[in-house]
Amino acid sequence: MLPIQAPITMGEKITKAMRSDQGFSHSSSSPVCLTVWRKSLLFNGNGYTVYDDSNGRMVFRVENYACNWREETYLMDSAGNVLITIQRCRKKLSILESWEAYRGDRDVSGPFGQQKPLFRATKALGAPSCKIFVTVTDKDEPLNYQMNWSRQKGWSKIFQTTSATLPIAEVNRKCGVMPQTLLGKDVVTLRVQPGVDQAMVMAMLMINDAMR
Repeated sequence: MLPIQAPITMGEKITKAMRSDQGFSHSSSSPVCLTVWRKSLLFNGNGYTVYDDSNGRMVFRVENYACNWREETYLMDSAGNVLITIQRCRKKLSILESWEAYRGDRDVSGPFGQQKPLFRATKALGAPSCKIFVTVTDKDEPLNYQMNWSRQKGWSKIFQTTSATLPIAEVNRKCGVMPQTLLGKDVVTLRVQPGVDQAMVMAMLMINDAMR
């Protein structure tokens, strides 16, 4: 008798698609807790530094050498390899703000017109949420996500809209050593559920910050 295979989750579909196209994947079989520091490792740079709470190692970094981080930015691994390129899409007389994320480096991957975006995020002006449309493969329907946030309380949550009971990832202010003691607003905790690609979630967080 052939073994019964467990159904593939949406997070695993995204991870598989990213791995097959770029040779990288950042997912785990258990929940992952990351510390996101909204600071660049470079002097006077705009960026992020992301650490794994379980071992203290740097997982991602974001550096913006010349471009406006709200218009174009790059998510890299700890070695400086570009994983995802994020660009803002501007349309005249539109009430929607839109960003697109592509796999890899723009300068290496070739013209974006030849590559479909990994995902697209859109937000109505003034709205505390946005919709995210993820492209998995040409044969699959896009996956729909919803990202909600509170500017006053400093949290963000990402839901898969087909099963929006629990978030696939969430961001909260990080506490210090003493209980109930919050660190600065530039330090947050990012929790990612199993099977969800952490690079994709981090890219969503970067777009969320640009929207706010």
